[in-house]
Order: sequence, then structure tokens, then C-alpha cells
Amino acid sequence: MGLTRRQFLTLTGGSASAAVLFAACGVPEDELLVESPVRMPEDLVSGRDNWYATLCRECSTSEGVVVRVMEGRAKKIEGNVDYPVNAGKHSARCEASLQALYNPDRIRGPLVRAGERGASQFEEISWTDAIGRLTFQLQNLQSSRRQQGMVLATGPGGGHAGLVGRRFAEKFGGKYAPYETLESTNLKMAISTVFGQERIPDFDIENSNFVLSFGADFLNTWGSPVRYSRGYGNFRQGDRERGTHYHVDSRFSMTTANADKWVPVMPGMEGLLALSIAYVIVEDSLGNSEAAQALTGGDSEVLASFAPELVAEKVGVSAEKISTIAHDFAGHGPAVAIGGGSAGAHTNGLFNMIAIYSLNHLVGSVGQTGGVIFNPAPPLEDISDSASMATLTNWQETVADMRAGRVNALLVRGADPFYGLPASVDIMDASYDVPFICSFSDIMDDTTAMSDLVLPQHSPLEDWGTDAPMFGPGYEVIGFQQPVVRPFFENRGAELGTRSFADVLLAVAEGLNLDLELGGGTFKEVLQSEARKLFELNRGSVRAGDFGSFWNGTLQRGGWWDTGARSRDSVAPPPELPEFEEPQFEGDDRFQYYLTPFSQVGIGDGRGANLPWMQATPDPITTATWRTWIEINSRLAEELDVREGDVIKVTSPRGSIEALAYPHPGVPPYTVSIPFGQGHKAMGRYAKDRGANVFSILAPLTDSESGAFAWAATKVSIEKTDEWIRVPKFENTVPETPVDHGNHIIEVTSEDS
Repeated sequence: MGLTRRQFLTLTGGSASAAVLFAACGVPEDELLVESPVRMPEDLVSGRDNWYATLCRECSTSEGVVVRVMEGRAKKIEGNVDYPVNAGKHSARCEASLQALYNPDRIRGPLVRAGERGASQFEEISWTDAIGRLTFQLQNLQSSRRQQGMVLATGPGGGHAGLVGRRFAEKFGGKYAPYETLESTNLKMAISTVFGQERIPDFDIENSNFVLSFGADFLNTWGSPVRYSRGYGNFRQGDRERGTHYHVDSRFSMTTANADKWVPVMPGMEGLLALSIAYVIVEDSLGNSEAAQALTGGDSEVLASFAPELVAEKVGVSAEKISTIAHDFAGHGPAVAIGGGSAGAHTNGLFNMIAIYSLNHLVGSVGQTGGVIFNPAPPLEDISDSASMATLTNWQETVADMRAGRVNALLVRGADPFYGLPASVDIMDASYDVPFICSFSDIMDDTTAMSDLVLPQHSPLEDWGTDAPMFGPGYEVIGFQQPVVRPFFENRGAELGTRSFADVLLAVAEGLNLDLELGGGTFKEVLQSEARKLFELNRGSVRAGDFGSFWNGTLQRGGWWDTGARSRDSVAPPPELPEFEEPQFEGDDRFQYYLTPFSQVGIGDGRGANLPWMQATPDPITTATWRTWIEINSRLAEELDVREGDVIKVTSPRGSIEALAYPHPGVPPYTVSIPFGQGHKAMGRYAKDRGANVFSILAPLTDSESGAFAWAATKVSIEKTDEWIRVPKFENTVPETPVDHGNHIIEVTSEDS
């Protein structure tokens, strides 16, 4: 008698070695296909649970998770203890992927626009009709030799789904435009310039003695916060001497709250502060002399203009404090400098990032334990963990092409540019000049609401996929995503429900006679073809005598990795330090405050706004939820007679929004902070018309060199209205304890921070 899937999982007990040993016993293929509420195998009716390894796609880092499935329904998400990126931990967003699967606002089948564009009037059609319509539109472009008029915009998620999209656009002759709401362009370019690496390195916080971070809220929303938080726990409370952490930021963030010292800095001056720290290290002979020679080009006078006493007023940090930071950073190795977030979101963001990451060369932490560890290239050549995104400058060009009639078909998957682009770019208005817009979203987001054809994709818990993590652990990793449940709308029949984005593109490619050269006719076959390449390496976390056993073992473990496959790149000589670039801000003297937007722990940049668990996840500093609030300095609020809950009109040169006042003693008096994520015009009952969209008032400024979106380069004015609304919070209020911003450095006294 054949081994049932339940018996298989019981015998393996979750171990990869057992997966390989027992896979040859033969799990019946039909059992792999019928686990659903409609057709449940006999061994699932018992009420006992199964756990399946896969990837979380609600978070940008694609953490490895295991999903508890009972009677064909996903019930609970936990971290995969095997997966190297998160090692058993997981974020709240992973938990919310269950709500993404069972969301009442999910689109239940293909839709075609029935009214005026933007009127949200759609009719349901069959998949045969839907794929035929998309194929017909693209065939018309082929026949008229206007293939370049097709634009495929996808989200930042890579892996093989991204490969299918990129290969489709290339073979068709169109434009591939991966979209990232909060760009990492400057970060990637700085890493390339400073370290000669095309991949973001691993920051070995766990083994570091000193962390100096600029702008990057790495314990909350930046990079790989689950991985960094785990390392930070060992950095602070592991079996070792407690590490020291200084955080430079113009906002009091979660990472700020956990630091030993917070260094409030004038927005856009992070790079100038970094060069001043570099001056002290070089001048006082605290660091690596060879690196100092390379960074200065052998001319010690290069840094003379960045002496602390010369830049202190501009930076907003006293000369004495700058010197203290430099001595502490260089004197407590191994040390690591990390930059990101708002520090890279100015018109001089690339300069800031280069200056910050160059500090690692000065203290000799590049390629060293406790410092910057290079990540190797993925073992599969066709997928990239660092695929370049289209910058705001690129999108401004695309919108100009839309207006000029040069975009004939816009295909969008995993992105919502109609929400995330600054309103002044006016993609909404330009979209009326595009004859055909197709969305692959299963939620009626702002972009989908403006589409002509909607082809809803599977939930990640229903679909196949892979991921090569952007923020890798220092060795080769390929995560595998498998469907843990049958498609939720499967009972509606084969012609309705949702489908895999990659499978739809493969079907359309066949209709257009395009050979994508991917080694399979379905997405699962593509993944198996790629997995065979890993099998043939005969190394890593899963090995087996035959491919079938290897495939089962890889799925059960949640991926493939090789801890011995590390980067062999040598540490290149550091480049010369960049010249200082003055940040530019939009807004004259009428706009008194620097606007420092930030990503929320729950809904992030807005992608999780349709999930009530994420809406209800409290901000770790204010505990606010469900609305848009504005953080204002407590003393400033007192001067303006502003109380918590007062509705504040926030005006930039590009428009106005309203937000609820949240006086906070940690907010510098020259800034105000507002979270991203709310203000959707669509996106379902939990997000539509809730709060305000900060993107709508941001200036469309870009980095002077990279073209990246400078989302922290807008100045605003604030005005109290006559309305008051209670701020929805988890508990209590911030104590009215004054914080002295005159010295521009705050010490955290708690030894547990």
C-alpha cells in the first residue's frame, strides 16, 4: 500500500534528512492535488494538522515560514527554524498572510471594465476569454510593430516569477519596469561604488561590538528587520560583552528607541556628518591607514573642510559630540556602519550612502566578522537578488510616454504606482491616454481600479515561487514557495477563480509564439527545471540520490542553501570619498518644517492596508493604529495650542492632507513625521478612504545622480483646524517629559534598550 502524505510527514518529523530518506517511499501524486475543502483526502478529515514550509510574501524579505493546515485550510503561520534569513522568527506581516488568503475583498475571477475607466464598473468573464483578450491586444502590437509600446510593471519581488516577467517583456520587445514604492536605488548604487559589489552585503550585527546606523530603521521596517532583530538580541544580551549602538536620524524611530545614543541630525546632512566622523578618525590616526590613504587619495587636506568645528552648526551636532562618536566608533571594533531609510531619500541620498558606508573601510570591518560580509551571487544565474528597480526618473519618463501615446499597453503585477507615485507625476491623468491597462492583482487597489482587464493572481499560499533574498545571510540561499492549500475559489470552476501570474504569462507567450526559454510549459515545471540545476551541484542543505527525492526534500525544508558557499570576492581598495552635495528641499520660507515620512510596521508603505490585522498593529513608538497621524514636537505643539487628536492640515507646495496631531517629546522641533500607507482610493473595505496619502503631497524630486525618488525632500506648513478626533491607540500616551534638542544627542538610560 502506498504511503499517505500524512504518514510521510509523521515519519519525516520535519527534518530535511528524513525528507530525503523517505521520499522514495512514494507520496501518491493524487494526494498532492486534492487537499482542499472541496475534495479532501481521507487522512485529512481526522482533525489533525499538517505543517508545510513555504515563503511569506507579505514582507519584502520573503521570510521562511511553516503553515499549519487542517482539513485543507491554512490556520496558523510560524517561522521556519531551518530557513537562514529568519531562523524560526517571523514578522506580524507573515501572520497576516492568512487574512490575505481569506480576505472578503479578494477578486473572485477575471474582470473586464464595463463602464468608464476609473468608475469601478466591472463584469466577470472566463479565463479563456480573459487570456484571449490580453493575447489579442498584444498581437495587435506585434502586427503593427509597436511592441515597444508594451510596459510590464512588477513589484520588487524577484525569484523565478520575476524572471518570467522579465523574459516575457524582453522576448516580446516591450519595456520591463520593476516598481519599488520606497526605492533602494541609492543603497544598491552606494554598495556597488564603495565595495564593488552588486549585492547588498550581510551586516554582521550579532558579532559586532559597535553599530553606527544612519536613518535605517533596521529593527522595525528597513532591510531584513526580523533577521537584524535576532542578531541585535545577541548583540545586546548574548553570551558576550554588551554591544554599543548609536543611531543618527531626524526621527525618533523604533531603532532610535533601542539605541544607547540618538543623534538627531538635520535632514539631508547624514553624509556630511559621516565625512566629519571620517575626518576625526583620519586626523587622530584611529583607523586603517591604508584605507585612509585610498579614501583621501593620499591628500590629508581632502577632509580638512569637514572638521567638526566647521560643520557642527550645519549638521546640527556639536563638534565635541562628533569627535566622541568618531572615537567610540573606531575604538570599539569590530564595528559596522549602516545607512538607509530617510538618509538615502534626499536629493543627495547617493552621496550620503557612499559617505556612510565608506566608514567601514576606515575601521577595517569590510569582509570581517562583526562587520560587512559580502553575499555571493545566487547559484542560479537567471535570477537575481539585486535586480535594479525603475527609478522615479524612469517613471516620469514612462508617464511622459503615456501622455505622448507611446505606451499602448500597461501590464501591472505586484505594484500600485497609481497610489505610490507622487500625485504631481499625475500618472492617473496620463493613464487615459493608454489604450489598454491590465492588472494581475487579486485586490481592487488604486491601479487595478483604473484597469481595463483584471486577471487576479493566486495568493502566495496558493502558488509556487522562489526567492533569492536581497539581504542574504552571507552564503547562497534559494527559498522555495509551494502552495500549501488549494486555490480558495477553485470550487467556482476552472474558468473562474484565480491563477498563477507566471502561468498566465506562459500561456500568453504561447499564444504569441514567444519562446521564453524557461525549460517548462507551466510555472511548476520551470521551478523543477531550475531545481534540477541545484540537484546537479550535489552540495548544500539537501542532497539525494535522485531528483524526485531532492525536490521533495527541498520543498519540505523550505529551500536550498549552502553555508559553505560564501563570497570569494576580495576586498577592493576603497574609492575616494565623494564631494559634499547640498541637499535640496521643495518649499520656501512659508513651509517651516521638514517632512520626514516613515514606513509603518504593519501596513508598511501601503501594501498591507487591506489587512485588518496590519491596520490594527500598533506603531511601536506611538501605539497609534488605523489612521494617519502627524508627530509634532511637544513644546512646539504647546506653542501652537495643539493637543493630541487635533486635526492638522499639512500643506506642501504640492497639496494638502489632514492628519491627527500626536505631540511627542522625541520629535526634533524642525521636523514633523507622518506614516506612509493610508489614503487609498480603493483597495477594499479596510483601506479605502481611510486616512491620508502622504505620497500625494511629496515633491517629485530625485537624487541628482541616481534619479532615485527623494521622498524625504519636501517641506511643509501645519495649521490647526477646528476638528478633533481621538487618536486610535493601543494604550496610554507619551509622557510629557521634555527632551533637550539643544545638544542634539539623547542618551538612552535603560540598560535593556
